[in-house]
Amino acid sequence: MQTKDIAALVTGGGSGLGEATARALAADGARVAILDRNMDAARAVAQDIGALAIDCDVTSADAAEAALARAAEAHGPARILVNCAGVGPAQKILGRKGLMPLDDFRKVVEINLVGSFNMLRLFVAGAADLAPLASGERGVVVNTASVAAYDGQIGQTAYAASKGGVVGLTLPAARELASMAIRVVTIAPGLFGTPMLRALPQDAQDSLSASVPFPARLGEPSEYADLVRYILSAEMLNGEVIRLDGALRMAPR
Repeated sequence: MQTKDIAALVTGGGSGLGEATARALAADGARVAILDRNMDAARAVAQDIGALAIDCDVTSADAAEAALARAAEAHGPARILVNCAGVGPAQKILGRKGLMPLDDFRKVVEINLVGSFNMLRLFVAGAADLAPLASGERGVVVNTASVAAYDGQIGQTAYAASKGGVVGLTLPAARELASMAIRVVTIAPGLFGTPMLRALPQDAQDSLSASVPFPARLGEPSEYADLVRYILSAEMLNGEVIRLDGALRMAPR
């Protein structure tokens, strides 16, 4: 898919992987809508790249539907959805502070998995009726999982379960949406230099970097965005989960 003049939605586009993706798509000529709860960050990025910032709770059917309607009114129906909104708190099932509250587990799954599916289904509702592009496709969805889906660490039960769900969603969604000419691909990033990791002390960042076989560093959000761009251009890439992790396999702790 060529992205010039194509409407694109990026959830979590106010920072981190989402911000890098929004910037890359805008640089390629896409009409980008940034969907985020942090409106100060979203507006700052949107103003810088000529995008639209929209407040959106990805877990809410009504709020997400309203956000997509506003984006479509401004940019036309979207053909690209990149789901980057997510949370990653660490919490043990039974730790020093006691038993993990069920609502804490539920919140992570609700945002990371249910939110991704919610945005996907609403995106499909609009994209399925669009005329096919020259490539024959109508749209592309890129979801964000994590290497934690495969080798989650102690304290990552909620996060790993939610991202494992995103991995499991990929193939059946791609198979179902193939008849509508909509592709679904998932990226499973390793350790990336998002604001959360960059806020750690330098010695902690160095330790994390050393755990990556090659290159022995934190990934740059722009590298995630570059993979999104490639996925959009590679029409045969569908129903796949791509690890972007420098051959990292995380230890138990």
